[in-house]
Amino acid sequence: MHVAKLAKLDITDAEVKKYSEQLSSVVDYFSELLEVDTKDTEPTSQTTGLKDVFRHDQIDPKNCLTQGAAVSGSEKIHNGYFKVKAILAERTDK
Repeated sequence: MHVAKLAKLDITDAEVKKYSEQLSSVVDYFSELLEVDTKDTEPTSQTTGLKDVFRHDQIDPKNCLTQGAAVSGSEKIHNGYFKVKAILAERTDK
């Protein structure tokens, strides 16, 4: 229940019991993994062999809003952009 409160989850006592049992079995499984002999296994952080895979950005005008349509729901607009309160107390680009 303590973790649920920290996460601000509103769960019942029955749910706490259910999730506690499930979490316990997950932790038990990790304990089993600690018993696996990995002494001769090389560490790896990448398994696919792919390097620097990028896709080109393609704009589909049918799925894009115009600037006017994007700002049309706001009354606070300046030069075609949303006008919002400043979030920085002091500017550094002066």
